[in-house]
Amino acid sequence: MECQEFTSLCPLGGVESDASELAQLKGGAPDFGIINISYVPAEKCIELKSLKLYLWSFRDAAVFYERAVNRILDDLSAAVEPRWMQVVGDFNVRGGIKSVITASVGQRSELGAQR
Repeated sequence: MECQEFTSLCPLGGVESDASELAQLKGGAPDFGIINISYVPAEKCIELKSLKLYLWSFRDAAVFYERAVNRILDDLSAAVEPRWMQVVGDFNVRGGIKSVITASVGQRSELGAQR
């Protein structure tokens, strides 16, 4: 599953050079990225509308990239208890640095990978 419109807020508002314009934002400037979720389900699966609403909940959250990816993995794996799950956050460049964050849980078996 891929969410190409993931947004959250930079938790370090006021660090940017245009900080006076960012004073209106709660956490700072918006961060944009793509979230990819791959998993091998056990008995439950992720309902897409619920996933969309969950990911939208980050729009007003001031959160570091790493924490966002780990929180998504923790929350989704707790909800559906997959055999294996991986979340990749591919975030747009900020401050000249591109960030791609990967987190996973469980064992990806050959049988599950073929499904």
